[in-house]
Amino acid sequence: MSARAGECRTRRAVTPPRDERAERMTTTTTAASDSPDERPASADEQPDSPDERPAEAGPSAADLREQGFATRREVMSDEFVDRAMSRASGTASEAIQYVVTENVWGNIWNRPGLGRRDRSLLNIGMLVALRANAELAGHVRGGLTNGLTREEITEAVIHASGYCGAPAALSAMKTVQEVFDALDALDALDSADAADAPAATEAPAAADAPGSSGA
Repeated sequence: MSARAGECRTRRAVTPPRDERAERMTTTTTAASDSPDERPASADEQPDSPDERPAEAGPSAADLREQGFATRREVMSDEFVDRAMSRASGTASEAIQYVVTENVWGNIWNRPGLGRRDRSLLNIGMLVALRANAELAGHVRGGLTNGLTREEITEAVIHASGYCGAPAALSAMKTVQEVFDALDALDALDSADAADAPAATEAPAAADAPGSSGA
């Protein structure tokens, strides 16, 4: 027997047949895919109700909406929220009102780490930078509700002028001043009403005195 023939027999003995190797690979792949821990859940196995969702899934959209409306009303007032939702009702703007209520008011405003007062101060600075004066007016009122003083709000605008520019700060301060003036006018009206209230209640009693039955 020649040396070449012996070498061929040796190779055939050492190298496993091609079909045998493929069979071993197929068996390993099948076993891995059948493992209950690694097999992806089918559509029928996915939780489809809030009670079946894992605890770490977080609040649902409905929960965020409810919490968002509660926070938004506490900060911006019932009248503000009712007016915003009424204007948007039945229009293309209605959807974004709910998105903002859920994501911003329901989620971000209720995160730990910052109080509402701090968030209001941040909002004023950011809205100055964005020149979003329509939004700024509402958040000036909200900032006062959350404990900011007029001096702090004014100083926030002045501080923003160094980073956002004088034109943006001047435009913002005009809006801030309009809010302050409107609140002062309401306070003056309330004071006038309070001063007139005793006279208004006493006048009918004096006029009715001669013929009053006291009924």
